[in-house]
Amino acid sequence: MNPSQTPDSRLQTSDIGYDALLVLSFGGPEGMDDVMPFLENVLRGRNVPRERMVGVAKHYELFGGVSPINGENRKLIAALDKELEAKGPRLRIYFGNRNWHPMLADTLRNMRDDGVKNALAFVTSAYSSYSSCRQYLEDIERARESVGPDAPRVEKLRAFYNHPGFIEANVANVRAALEQIPEARRSQAQIAFTAHSIPESMAKNCDYEAQLRETSRLISDRLDVKDWRLVFQSRSGSPARPWLVPDVCDHLRELQGVKDVVVAPIGFVSDHMEIIYDLDTEARALSRELGLNMIRAATAGTHPAFIEMIRELIMERIDPETPRRSLGTNGPRGDVCRPGCCLLV
Repeated sequence: MNPSQTPDSRLQTSDIGYDALLVLSFGGPEGMDDVMPFLENVLRGRNVPRERMVGVAKHYELFGGVSPINGENRKLIAALDKELEAKGPRLRIYFGNRNWHPMLADTLRNMRDDGVKNALAFVTSAYSSYSSCRQYLEDIERARESVGPDAPRVEKLRAFYNHPGFIEANVANVRAALEQIPEARRSQAQIAFTAHSIPESMAKNCDYEAQLRETSRLISDRLDVKDWRLVFQSRSGSPARPWLVPDVCDHLRELQGVKDVVVAPIGFVSDHMEIIYDLDTEARALSRELGLNMIRAATAGTHPAFIEMIRELIMERIDPETPRRSLGTNGPRGDVCRPGCCLLV
């Protein structure tokens, strides 16, 4: 045994009851030929006009049809694989997506063919809503049915919006963004925490907005920042249907006498098209027009505290003695969703 290894790193799959870890994400195109088929997958059954789809495709065209999300997830998997190799448990990591290759059903087939029987799933969303939690559970069951009776059993790890590792990674990233502002103006800077908007009807059936506010508060408290706002971005669908507001661009327009703003996309764990277009392109252009110095904070990505957090979530399921850590007053989210939560309305 390598003397640097901890006892956990000696755990074998026969000891822990799980054969693998599935990193499950949204997916994104990796070239221009992928863009329209990807969008058709995302919008299937939503009665979205073709012209709207073509309009969204133009966002991808600015970046050669490549969304950063798959590449970011591969970096996360590489970092996590290194973490598990060093500290355990030894789990083979697989990668599957909801909307683009590697598609979840194909990944589960590969897992089955490799002899995987029981797997844990890390979903790349920290929060609880239909789109970020329940729908992934539905995706898993649909993919298992597609694979057949010998499909691996898959258990999702808990939501982690208030886990110390997630908060630590975001605190470090927001602090780094604040440090890009001249020191004389830093204390007057505002922070806009952003997340993907969802319909108000969906928000009423989940804790999504409350969890986002708690994450924002936990980060702000640790930075001793009082002037912050939770805002939303990337809404879609019919304008007649109310979605969570304010929109980040509307918020920027309303700022009075502010010279510097940090935009922190805490609703995302890594860069998506919604970040590099909606924030880095659209919101940044508006900020220049308004005379605002906008600094965009990094996402959790492969920050060491975030990677260690994922390992800790795995250990919670393997070893009942592992502390289930959380910050704030809400406590850790449960492993199993309560009946009726996060329904699609």
